[in-house]
Amino acid sequence: MNKKATPHLSDAFTATCSGIINGVIHIAVFLLITVFPLIYDNSYLNILETKYQCYQVCTLRMLGIALLLGLIMMGIDFKEFKGIHTRHLAKRLTAANPCRLFDTARIALAIFWISAVVSTLLSHYPKEAFWGNKGRYSGLFLLTLYVASYLLVSHFGRPVQRYLDIFLGSGMIICLLGITDYFQMDILSLHKAIHPSQIWIYISTLGNINTYTAYVAMLLGLSATLFALENRPRMAIWYYCCLVISFMAIIMGCSDNAYLSIATIFVGLPFLLFHSPKGIERYIAILATFFSVIWVIDILNHIFSGIVPGLDSLFNIIVGFYGLPYAVMLLWAICGLYHIFSRNLAPRGCYIRFWGALVAAITLMLAVMVFDANLLNHAGRYGSLSTYLVFDDSWGTYRGYIWKKSIQLYSAFPLHQKLFGYGPDTFGLLAKAQIGQEMATVTRQLYDSAHNSVLQYLLTIGFAGTASYLAFMASAVICLFRNRSRSVAAPGIAFAVLCYVLQSLVNIDLPIATPVMWLLLSIGMSGESPLKKNMPPG
Repeated sequence: MNKKATPHLSDAFTATCSGIINGVIHIAVFLLITVFPLIYDNSYLNILETKYQCYQVCTLRMLGIALLLGLIMMGIDFKEFKGIHTRHLAKRLTAANPCRLFDTARIALAIFWISAVVSTLLSHYPKEAFWGNKGRYSGLFLLTLYVASYLLVSHFGRPVQRYLDIFLGSGMIICLLGITDYFQMDILSLHKAIHPSQIWIYISTLGNINTYTAYVAMLLGLSATLFALENRPRMAIWYYCCLVISFMAIIMGCSDNAYLSIATIFVGLPFLLFHSPKGIERYIAILATFFSVIWVIDILNHIFSGIVPGLDSLFNIIVGFYGLPYAVMLLWAICGLYHIFSRNLAPRGCYIRFWGALVAAITLMLAVMVFDANLLNHAGRYGSLSTYLVFDDSWGTYRGYIWKKSIQLYSAFPLHQKLFGYGPDTFGLLAKAQIGQEMATVTRQLYDSAHNSVLQYLLTIGFAGTASYLAFMASAVICLFRNRSRSVAAPGIAFAVLCYVLQSLVNIDLPIATPVMWLLLSIGMSGESPLKKNMPPG
């Protein structure tokens, strides 16, 4: 074999191997964005176990088959090409550049996983920390699946736009099931096996309303961003339909966690859109759509008042505003007029700076209100808003209590536990041993989670694991935003992940919605891998 023929054969062999591995990834990703969110077994009674087993089987088979095929290809490479492809791949995989965000994320992820391993080894409950079977199955084993699948998909998968459309398609089924559950239609007869008092707590094929909200939040973040950036009319219509259904589903989910995800959309999108007239127009359309959906839901609530639970909290304040219909019509009028008169306007960066200043001012105002309501005891000034502004034990269905106790428990840790935590997903064991009786007296229940992803990680995998997790998420999201010119998919995934992560500050990471967040992130980062910088999207 002459040397001139080698590069041609090398390219052909590389393309063949890449295509085979990518085929395995395609099948697994398809199952995880279609079958996984929709699968159920015995109503909601074992929904967590069913989802966990489904994710475990799909991911393990993807990893196992990819590893086996990789070893076979390596053997062929050493036999036919003296291992030139294997050495080249190993060199590119290990050549990390901390200044490149993709590699920064990869390094942070490695530290996160190592911290989880050390935490498991040092835990008083190593078996429980590994499997997470005394919590929500989010032990070292599941964290390892997250990390391994991320590395495989982000390094060897191809960025495929169809993934996102399929994800939205299956997500619309979940949303429509949730909407019909709001009207007590129970199409899948899942509510028949649970107590009538829990009908409003469990919804669609995802279980608890907070988990459902976490999943729909990703659909909302993705569809809103794709609609805002899409230039093709037919696809823009598709994304707009997904946006409308997602808004309706997340509001009808009746979970306060939805506020954080919706706020993420309306606060964050202008930084992406306000550089162009088209972006501003789409943002106004999204804003008008949101209030239109609330108005429509309010009308439906009056029509079906004996069936639906109705809106509460902040959504109820909005529908209670007597001028809501006029506000909706005004927003649509502004959108139409802006469309007509903005055609010849040039892009202006000052709008983004103005929005940044406005967000900073509102944030400062909220901080002052929180300070005034809590430290100066002026909660009465804020009426119904005091429910959200005053942080006491009962705040957020006793999240205030469990967060306070979580901080106290962490403060009492010895140094090694401050660094590496009590063990992955062992919060329930820790809380039961240290504050079990008090917790039952105050909250009348036993918490096996901190109901805050950052506090949960801080207590279970320590400062090292938590800091590296946040560094990984920040690096990956920034990387996606910086590469938004590559495709609309990158910022769409970034907003989907942001919507999930921010609502997780008052929620639980479960192997129901969390695996999809990791999967979306790996799909988005697959376009940034240095292994495929010159490879066209699939």
